[in-house]
Amino acid sequence: MSAGGAFGGNRGVRPVPPEKGVFPLDHLHECDLEKKDYLACLKSTGFQSEKCRQFSKKYLECRMERNLMAKQDMSELGFRNVDEADTSPDTKSQLESPRNEQKENKIAV
Repeated sequence: MSAGGAFGGNRGVRPVPPEKGVFPLDHLHECDLEKKDYLACLKSTGFQSEKCRQFSKKYLECRMERNLMAKQDMSELGFRNVDEADTSPDTKSQLESPRNEQKENKIAV
């Protein structure tokens, strides 16, 4: 048993910063609308996330604007410049590009 107790953690050990991807919860529900839109899109597309990229992007932007996650360039989060227009309904063809093409783009980057 550790000196810190069951839930106290190790006493005297310096805390480690969270890994990337760990960020504060949205306790004030500031980005609920964006989150609900994204989840609804996932459900309606059979959980094919590539078809919901525009909602994912809006959700991440909302979190960054409200300091619920570190501000980063969207390209670092997997969004290319072509994705800037993904919020329009006409981008369905862009979102349904073949998987092989997407893999090649990731390797090249």
